[in-house]
Amino acid sequence: MTRPLIVKCTAGADEPERSAQAFTVAATAAASGARVSLWLTGEAAWFGTPGRAESFVLPHSAPLADLRDTVIELGTLTVCTQCAQRRDIGESDLLPGVRIAGSATYVDEILRPDAQAVVY
Repeated sequence: MTRPLIVKCTAGADEPERSAQAFTVAATAAASGARVSLWLTGEAAWFGTPGRAESFVLPHSAPLADLRDTVIELGTLTVCTQCAQRRDIGESDLLPGVRIAGSATYVDEILRPDAQAVVY
């Protein structure tokens, strides 16, 4: 079995290439059978809510909503607690399958001896 991959996306629609890279890597790894956890921080937190990924367009990139849905189906998609609070995003605002969690959970995931963490 492959080791867990934890991807942190720190960019939203304001930096489309970084956002798309994070989602592409996470979805590709999940589709390949890796255990994937994608964390949305900063402006990326909006991608955990309905409609935001659907309105994201980047030429020559897979649709962000499709990539997001792959991660939700095959892995874990998390919105940072503080980032959600700063944007008035609550649990009821999120898509089904998306959770809100804080730094303790993130640290727990990345400190596992077999984990690989990447940040975009």
